[in-house]
Amino acid sequence: MSKSQIRKSQVVTTFGPGAMVDLPDHSVIIGGLNNWRFGSVPPKKIEEDRLASLVRNWFQLGHVEFWEPPISREDYVEKSGNIFAYKFPVYFVTQQSYDLVEGYKSRYLVHIDSLQGGKYFNHEKRKKVDVVPVRFVRACTHGHIGDINWRKFVHGEQLCSQRTMYFDEKGASGDLADIVVRCECGAKRRLLDATTFNNNNPPLGWCDGLRPWLGANGKEPQCNQMSRLLVRTASNAYFPQVISVISIPEAKKTVKNAVDSIWQTIGNLRSIDRIKMYREDIPAVDKALKDFSDEEVFKEIQNRQSNIFSPTKPPKHAEIERFMSEADDIGTGIQDQSFWARSLPKSEWQAQWTKNIQKVVLVHRLKEVVVQVGFTRFEAATPDISGDLDLDVQRAALTSENQTWFPAYENKGEGVFIGFSKEAIKKWTEKPEVKAREATLKRGFEIWAEQHSNSNRKFAGMPYALLHSLSHLLISSVSLECGYPASSLKERIYADETYGYGILIYTGTSDAEGTMGGLVEIGRSIKEHLRIALEGGKLCSNDPVCVQHNPSNEHDPSNLLGAACHGCLLISETSCEMGNEFLDRSLVVPTLGHEGVCFFEGV
Repeated sequence: MSKSQIRKSQVVTTFGPGAMVDLPDHSVIIGGLNNWRFGSVPPKKIEEDRLASLVRNWFQLGHVEFWEPPISREDYVEKSGNIFAYKFPVYFVTQQSYDLVEGYKSRYLVHIDSLQGGKYFNHEKRKKVDVVPVRFVRACTHGHIGDINWRKFVHGEQLCSQRTMYFDEKGASGDLADIVVRCECGAKRRLLDATTFNNNNPPLGWCDGLRPWLGANGKEPQCNQMSRLLVRTASNAYFPQVISVISIPEAKKTVKNAVDSIWQTIGNLRSIDRIKMYREDIPAVDKALKDFSDEEVFKEIQNRQSNIFSPTKPPKHAEIERFMSEADDIGTGIQDQSFWARSLPKSEWQAQWTKNIQKVVLVHRLKEVVVQVGFTRFEAATPDISGDLDLDVQRAALTSENQTWFPAYENKGEGVFIGFSKEAIKKWTEKPEVKAREATLKRGFEIWAEQHSNSNRKFAGMPYALLHSLSHLLISSVSLECGYPASSLKERIYADETYGYGILIYTGTSDAEGTMGGLVEIGRSIKEHLRIALEGGKLCSNDPVCVQHNPSNEHDPSNLLGAACHGCLLISETSCEMGNEFLDRSLVVPTLGHEGVCFFEGV
C-alpha cells in the first residue's frame, strides 16, 4: 500500500485505531497498536505522573507509558515509523451507472476479489470501470465492525445461483429509502430495512466479533449484540475515548510517582533488602526514592504486584485544588518547565459584576496531555464533569496484545483561569427560581436518557451548566481580540462543591513549544472582557425563539439545552468539552421570561 499521512494529534483522536479513513486511493481502517512501527528510533515517551496513576487504577495495570505516534521521515527512511492500515471495506460499487425504469440508476456491487488492477471488468461493455468503496458497513455497540453480507441481506436463507449484485439508487439525496440492493435473479430489498430493530431476526444478522483493525486474528468470540447499519463517514462511526489532564506540578512528590518513574527497574523486587541494595548500586533509583523509606516503597510495589490500587483524585480535582491554592505562583518561569502561572492582583479585576469571583490566574505556560484509552461506535462515551472515565462503557480494544502503553500527544500553550466563590455558588443554587429552572433542565435530561438507554451519563448539575455557559460566552468574546480563532480555544470546567468552582480557557499546539501570549494579555483585562461577554449573553439574534426553548419538550431534540443556540452559546465542538450540551444562558445573565435565575447581576 502506498503511504499517506495524517497529523500526530489526529492519530490519537479522529483517526485512532479502529477508525475508518478515506485516503486518495484507498479506504482503510487504522491498525491497532500492535501494528504501529517506530523504526529504528525509540518512541517518544510523554511523562505525566498524575495521568499515569489514573490509568493504572482504571485498568488495574502495574505500569503504563504514554507514547507519541510514530513519525514518518522521508529524509531518513531507516528511522521512519509508520502505522499499518487494512483495506476496509472489501465491497465496492462501480462509479459508472446505467438507467433503470422509475428513475433509478443502477451500479454493480462487487467484492474486492472481483477487481482487476483495482477496477471492475464490465463484461457487457467489455471494458474496465472505476469503483469506490461501498458507503455502508455493519457494526455493533461493542465496537466490532465488518462488511455486510449483501447476498444474505437480499435472499435471507434462500440459495441463489446468480452472482451479480446491484445498487439501485433513485435521485441524488442518498436517502436509505431511495436505495435498493438487487440480485440478478430479481430478488431485491430496500436498504432502509437494515435500520429496523428486530431482536428475533436482525436484518443484518448477529455480530460475529470482527475487529479488522487488529488483523486476521483480531476476532473476538461470543458477541451477543445485533449488527447495525453504519455509514462509514457518519459522525457516529467512531468516538475516541480520550482523557486529558493539565500538567500542573504537584505540591509534594508522592511515593506512587516515585515508584512509577523507575518501575521498569524495581517492579520485580520481592524484598525490602533488595530495595536497599538497588539504592546503593543504582544512582537513578537512589535519586528517585530519596524522599521515601524502604518500607513505603516496598508497600507500593507489593500493592501493584497484587493489583491493589489506592484511590486517585479525578483529573480536575487535583487541578482546581492547585489553581485555588493560596500560592501566588504555581511552577516556575524557567524556560524548560511545562507549567507556570501567576495570580492577578484583585485590584485589577474587581468590579460590581465580579464580586462572586475569588481568583484570576494568568497561565503563562501550560502543557495538556491527551491520551486515548479506547473507542466506541454509535454512542460517545465522554468523561464525567470531574474528568473521570466512565468504566462501565463497553469500549473497543486498541491492541490485541497485553496493553502496557497508550497513544498520546501533548499540547503546549497558555490560558486564563477564573475561580469562583463556593459560598456564592451555593447561595445561588438554593434560590427558588434556580430550583424551578433546574427541574425543567433535569426533565429534559431524563427525556434524553430515555432515548439513549445505552448511555451512563448523569445530569451535570446547575453549577456546571452555569460555568459552562459562561465559558462559551467568554470564548466567543475574547476570540475577537486575543489573536486566536474561537475554534482554537478550549475550555475546562471545574464544578465540585468540595474542591471548588472555576473555568480555564486555554489554547495550545502539538507542533510547537508554545503560543503567542494573546490569552495572557486578555487575562490582564479580564474584567472588561467579562462585562462584554455578559452583555452579549442578554440577547440572542434568535430571541424570542431561543430564550423560550423548553428542554422538557419530548418532541424537541435539544433536550440538553436551555436558552442556547448557534446565535449565542454554541461554539466549535473542538472547543467544548461537553459537545455543546448542558448550556443555558438564562443561568448567567437576565433573560426574557427567566427573571431571578441569573448568577451575575449589576452588569
